[in-house]
Amino acid sequence: MPDTAMPAPADASTIRILLADDHALVRRGVRLILDQQPDLEVVAEAGDGAEAIELARTRDVDLAVLDITMPRLTGLQAARELATARPGLRILMLTMHDNEQYFFQALKAGASGYVLKSVADRDLVAACRAAMRDEPFLYPGAVTALIRNYLDRARQGQEDPDRILTPREEEVLKLVAEGNSSKEIADLLFISIKTVQRHRANLLQKLGLRDRLDLTRYAIRAGLIEP
Repeated sequence: MPDTAMPAPADASTIRILLADDHALVRRGVRLILDQQPDLEVVAEAGDGAEAIELARTRDVDLAVLDITMPRLTGLQAARELATARPGLRILMLTMHDNEQYFFQALKAGASGYVLKSVADRDLVAACRAAMRDEPFLYPGAVTALIRNYLDRARQGQEDPDRILTPREEEVLKLVAEGNSSKEIADLLFISIKTVQRHRANLLQKLGLRDRLDLTRYAIRAGLIEP
């Protein structure tokens, strides 16, 4: 649940933040909000998910604040990678999407909080501090969605529905839909071209699609890329 953004103690150690958003103007505004706090400092900025992963591996950061819809790798895909590569790194999703599907995917990806850009000036500082205390931060609509989802599954005796695609297949699908060649995808994901081709074949078979154009349309509908 959101907490009130109480001032941090003067002697609190500074929380070093990686901020990832593909819009420079948004990054500038968010950075202004965070850097005004004595215990928060943006020390690295990324314009897409892949760059965020690279910076998190090379820079000393405590918290990653990730937009969801970004080029190359989405914030959700970056969060999955970072949760594995940097288990101690806290992750927050900062997004314009008031969307239950994205919210649940963010939790599964390892995010400890979900903040809407529309209320970032109100909630983001508190969410950063909550994440560093290992406390979840959920906006009121997300709490409602979480409770409703749990109650629906409990009534129907269901477990969480299985994902149609694996996280790696999602990554390949996004990059294919963005027009990357098999070699470019292999280089970005550090896998072989043959593995990329196998993933593409699996995607077409799983989804019952025919070609790259069909994959692109599916990626748009799934929210992996913008139309």
